[in-house]
Amino acid sequence: MGLGTAGPLNGSRGAGPGSCFGAFNSSASLNETRPRAIASPWFSTAFGLIGLCSNLFALCVLLSSSRQLSSRARSSFLVFLCGLVVTDFMGLLVTASVIIPYHFIKFDWAEVDAGCHLCNFLGFSMVFFGQCPLLLGATMAGERFVGINRPFSRSSSVSKRRAWAIVGAVWAFCCLLGLLPVLGLGRYTLQFPGSWCFLTLLPDTGNVVFCLLFAFLGVFSVLLSFVFNTVSVVTLCRVYHDRESVQRRRDSEVEMMVQLVGIMIIATICWMPLLIFIIQTVLQQLRAPERLLTLPTETQKLLLIYIRMVTWNQILDPWVYILFRRAVLRRVYPSLRARPSIVSLYPALNPSLRRKLTQE
Repeated sequence: MGLGTAGPLNGSRGAGPGSCFGAFNSSASLNETRPRAIASPWFSTAFGLIGLCSNLFALCVLLSSSRQLSSRARSSFLVFLCGLVVTDFMGLLVTASVIIPYHFIKFDWAEVDAGCHLCNFLGFSMVFFGQCPLLLGATMAGERFVGINRPFSRSSSVSKRRAWAIVGAVWAFCCLLGLLPVLGLGRYTLQFPGSWCFLTLLPDTGNVVFCLLFAFLGVFSVLLSFVFNTVSVVTLCRVYHDRESVQRRRDSEVEMMVQLVGIMIIATICWMPLLIFIIQTVLQQLRAPERLLTLPTETQKLLLIYIRMVTWNQILDPWVYILFRRAVLRRVYPSLRARPSIVSLYPALNPSLRRKLTQE
């Protein structure tokens, strides 16, 4: 996602209700942002570099860990994590490559992008790289839910190839979602203070449908992750207190759930305010007696604040994996020892099936 901080829009000639420059009053933004700049270019540049370096570091750690694993469940989980880190890294790289140069060049959007192609690309990137982590988080939670709560199906657990196929399917779905405004459902418009493009919170049919689709899909992903992770954690707690179970190392099961819960908490804190704000804004404008042609100033400012919160999701995600690995957790909590397997919930399993499940 973008950093969303820059100087004022250098004019918006050609802006109109049907263009990508008509969602906010650029002249009002000019007067308000000159006395007190929202953020310096150096702050935004450092902000982006921290996120890129964090994701690169996490990706290196992930690739190193994947070469040392024989567990099929853990390998597939690392594939999903790798897909998440790559998505966050590319999201920061693509959006920052447009937003940060604007900080220093202050180019005129209406002249440089008269056809709105750059704005559409940036808006697509914001939607694609925003929705992907939420859907990947829900997919990871669902995979762990099946692995922990349905051990009988472990013989058909997700392989690396199938895991990458699922990641690719999530990318393809989010790509299709991001292309909807380009295909005619809603539109992307330049947002306050003139440095980034996003979906349009104005009360016409196409924009309303696309905004609600984006917001409700995000809320659904977060809630689905919460349900899956809650059930999985409860199941692991039952295994932890089962003293008569067959012993096997299940550190990896706990490690994966700790990381998943961390990803879910970060996504909830960073994303839910924006998603709820989009739903509230669109529905309130539908009930308004007059149809607005530009967004109110306060709405523009709140949208920018919530987008900044979303950006933190891409910066914090890699640190969940970096900090909540077994090697790190054991240094903080040295008493971590081997625990019973999840298959211990099913003591009636015959020995051959138990050995097969334990090896995986």
